[in-house]
Amino acid sequence: MTVTLRCLAAAASLTLAACQTGGPGGLAGGTPAGVPIAVESIEGAPDAVQTALSGELQSAAASRKVELVGAQAQARYRVKGYLSAQATDDGGTALAVVWDVFDEGKRRAKRVTGTLPVRAASSDPWDGLDREALRRLAAQSMDDFASFIVASNAARPAGEAGVLGYAAP
Repeated sequence: MTVTLRCLAAAASLTLAACQTGGPGGLAGGTPAGVPIAVESIEGAPDAVQTALSGELQSAAASRKVELVGAQAQARYRVKGYLSAQATDDGGTALAVVWDVFDEGKRRAKRVTGTLPVRAASSDPWDGLDREALRRLAAQSMDDFASFIVASNAARPAGEAGVLGYAAP
């Protein structure tokens, strides 16, 4: 899986600011279970960061009942992420993320953006990212994805087939 984290960082910033749903239990009246999503790419970050973030996304998804499937699998939504890390004047790192969520018709259904301040360990902003920072980013991102899925299920017409609005081909 190609993971570019430059744009993902910009989106992470916005995601983190916009994802105040109260955590995994903060979903009002619904669950994201049964609606598969595929993370097709995360661009902008070094391979090690991409790999670590992918693992954290899997863990966060499982705890929120978000069904992540492989990029080649059938999915109701496909996600492309962009991440960037930039040194700040105070010696820290600003991690920015952008997630573009596409529907089955390849139309962008949602854009999630956010920033996450991280204490840097060196002058290279990517070196300042530890597992905890990626865990927080993944948790906030999955909270937002789960909220989006629940909201989109609620907005679907009642007569549509499938579990939570997901119609199998």
